[in-house]
Amino acid sequence: MIRRMLAAALAMTVAVLVPAAPAFAHNRLTSSVPAEGARLDAVPAEIVLEFAESLNPTYTQLIVTDAAKARVAVSDPAVDGGKATITFTGTPGDGVYTVAYRVVSKDGHPVQGSYAFTVGTGAPAVAASNPAAPVVADAPPAAGGSSPAGVIVLVALVVVAVAGGAVAFWLSRRRRPAV
Repeated sequence: MIRRMLAAALAMTVAVLVPAAPAFAHNRLTSSVPAEGARLDAVPAEIVLEFAESLNPTYTQLIVTDAAKARVAVSDPAVDGGKATITFTGTPGDGVYTVAYRVVSKDGHPVQGSYAFTVGTGAPAVAASNPAAPVVADAPPAAGGSSPAGVIVLVALVVVAVAGGAVAFWLSRRRRPAV
């Protein structure tokens, strides 16, 4: 009987902890067009950034700057699932351009970064990947305001406490041998 209760407590602990594991992962850029470090003959028709998770359109921000760090006119991002697309609203010339992004995914955590590409005869783009990119306004706080690890530890403690209480109850209810 005690083995069954311990097995049930272990199964409850595993069932609670396993689904929470993906909460440790945050969104990340998986691809971009143009790609980081690309050298293009002409200005691209659009810039497309694809992320591992769906984006919150309200908090998706993309900024393009030129080699002098001046902003280049682009459209508001069009968001479709994990893909954000912008187009140039002006006519930029040759040069190095940096695409800076700040996005918020379903889990509420902001992710930001940047990368560069070159158009025409400009100096080659140097990989930027700068998390301190000159990006954007405020993003919402992380969902719940707690770290996923803290929540998992709390849930594990509750499960252990419940299992311990069940074992203690079972032990107190056992029949005592007649003397």
